[in-house]
Amino acid sequence: MLRLLAALLLHPAVLPPQDPASPIAGTWQLTKGNVKGDGPKSVVIRSDSSASWGKETVRWRVISDSIRIAIGGEWETYKLKVGKSQLTLSGGDLSGPIILKRIGPATPRANGVMVPPDPDEDPPAR
Repeated sequence: MLRLLAALLLHPAVLPPQDPASPIAGTWQLTKGNVKGDGPKSVVIRSDSSASWGKETVRWRVISDSIRIAIGGEWETYKLKVGKSQLTLSGGDLSGPIILKRIGPATPRANGVMVPPDPDEDPPAR
């Protein structure tokens, strides 16, 4: 029993796969709030746990009322509020809440573009 408890405490939690019918899948456009100068103004979120903006493709996970986005081999966590056609993010590295409006369905990833590794399953070499 102690070995099981130790194993659970020493190994990072594995996040469950995302629901293929995720309510956040789609193409979203920034409508309110500020992102850093090079931050995304339009984001494609796919049910395969990938999201893209510009030339960047990242992995995402929704846990309770938050979304975790793997950037640079680490998770960045934001509070998430989802409506039928509106998505609000706050916290993390944002200076204030941002609101995105759904402008269409998610487009597929381009051929050869892989979903980045899960930082919890494939930690970066140190």
